[in-house]
Amino acid sequence: MQWDPTAYARFGDERTRPFLDLIARIGTDAPEVVVDLGCGNGPATLLLAQRWPGARIVGVDSSEDMLVAARELDVEGRVEWVLGDIAQWDPSSIGAPIDVLVTNAALQWIDGHRDLITPWLDALPEGGWFAMQVPGNFSAPSHVLMREAGLRHPRSDAILDALRRPRSDDVGDYLETLLSAGVRADVWETTYLQVLDPEARSDNPVLDWVSGTGLRPVLQALTDESERAAYLEDYGAALQEAYPRTEHGVVLPFRRLFAVAEK
Repeated sequence: MQWDPTAYARFGDERTRPFLDLIARIGTDAPEVVVDLGCGNGPATLLLAQRWPGARIVGVDSSEDMLVAARELDVEGRVEWVLGDIAQWDPSSIGAPIDVLVTNAALQWIDGHRDLITPWLDALPEGGWFAMQVPGNFSAPSHVLMREAGLRHPRSDAILDALRRPRSDDVGDYLETLLSAGVRADVWETTYLQVLDPEARSDNPVLDWVSGTGLRPVLQALTDESERAAYLEDYGAALQEAYPRTEHGVVLPFRRLFAVAEK
């Protein structure tokens, strides 16, 4: 899938907040090697460099466009930005023991991603840390309406095929995976109430939000401008009804699933 770093960065502060909550639960002070799988356009990875200034930081992502944006942001050259598919990633490619392995809002794009976690944990040294965060909002109106608008569209087959993708597992499944691997696990979920666009600069801030993430496959599938415009008009109207503007902005419930483990 092609990513748009500009669209993804539009709500940078809101997207970063779960990452901050995730890494706050990692209980190591001076790791030597920290790896971020699915690093995207880089802001979150650079927070790892800020927290552990003495560590070697490696960011891995499958999008060259995202890595270009990350390198531009990394003005001090603190991070090693690596192009790679995290579904095929080999921990031995780092060439050193990994003290902290982080993956943030990336695993939900990989089918069968829980099968990757145990080998990653096996590769960590004793005392190593693993931390992950994935969305838990696939049954939210933003996603349900995306599919329903696709059903009404003349290109419904292409849209539904684009939306036929992996998703996050249940939070209890992640706990079971970690405990079965013999690590000490801390697993939880949080629903953030994101107040979008309090200045009322956008007609549809929720549409702006999903355009940087979940809607990308649809936008990529609808190459004809008129077909894309028709879909966005229908879907956008449904979003405005589901997420009405209040005097404070547009409230978007944002459910996230977290897991942190120490080996």
